Amino acid sequence: MEQPTFAIVVFFQIKPDFVEPFRQRVLQQARDSVQLEEGCHQFDVLQDEQNPNTIVLYETYRDADAFVVHRSTPHFEDFNRTVSDWVESKQVHRLNFLGNNP
Repeated sequence: MEQPTFAIVVFFQIKPDFVEPFRQRVLQQARDSVQLEEGCHQFDVLQDEQNPNTIVLYETYRDADAFVVHRSTPHFEDFNRTVSDWVESKQVHRLNFLGNNP
């Protein structure tokens, strides 16, 4: 498998009443992205130990173009539409790989 060259880290602050539905929906989004997108190598979902309303995504892609494709997929559009009212804030960080650990 080719090595990814591009990563995304997304920090979500979820409204308290929607943490569990968001968690379930984002886990489905992670599965869909890895299974349905050739360019998506990894899609991890993490929850802050101290603040369960904070959900963090770590996603790796073949390249930045594969991330553009990701954002145009039907499953991404459905995810975005479904969770938009559940989110208080969202920060997206775009990252380029400098190298891999051996």
